[in-house]
Amino acid sequence: MPTKPKPQSATEAPRRAADRIRDTAFDLFYREGIRAVGVEEIVSQAGVTKPSLYRAFESKDELIAAYLRDYNHRFCERFEAPAAEHPDDPKQHLLAYLDRLAQRASHDGYRGCGLTNALIEYPEPEHPAHRVAQESKQQLRERLREMCRGMGARDPDELADGLLLLLEGTYVSGQAFGEGGPAHVLGVIARRLIEASM
Repeated sequence: MPTKPKPQSATEAPRRAADRIRDTAFDLFYREGIRAVGVEEIVSQAGVTKPSLYRAFESKDELIAAYLRDYNHRFCERFEAPAAEHPDDPKQHLLAYLDRLAQRASHDGYRGCGLTNALIEYPEPEHPAHRVAQESKQQLRERLREMCRGMGARDPDELADGLLLLLEGTYVSGQAFGEGGPAHVLGVIARRLIEASM
């Protein structure tokens, strides 16, 4: 005999609505730009009401900050994934990530780094989007320095900053040029820079 579905508790429904809002905002903000997407579009595509959005997030700015924290989390997972293939080898770990980024950034429709895009859209240092994105970039800079120390670079901070410039340039040039653009040489240039810094 089939069992009856459990009734939805009051806490389950809002949680699922909040998740739908968050996922929808993530896709829209990344694809179209944060400022270009209004609350109406988010609730419409998420299939929720505006009051449910404001129950989950006090303001659009709070939703933007949540999106950027989610983006940073996904970025960190992608950045650290090659460590499983290259344990205790920061050079090969980093190069594996850069090679994958070069492939992604060399396709038409690539939208770059959501955090970099947010810094451009929100230059005001006090805006939540700017603060979250800037903090993420600072963490990445520190992680690159740590990896460059692990590689035995003569000046790990200088190498890390050079690699960070390559990364940021790839995020932007991938959007500007798409397939056939300069992003496809990221791994080649990074290898030359690393070798010259040992």
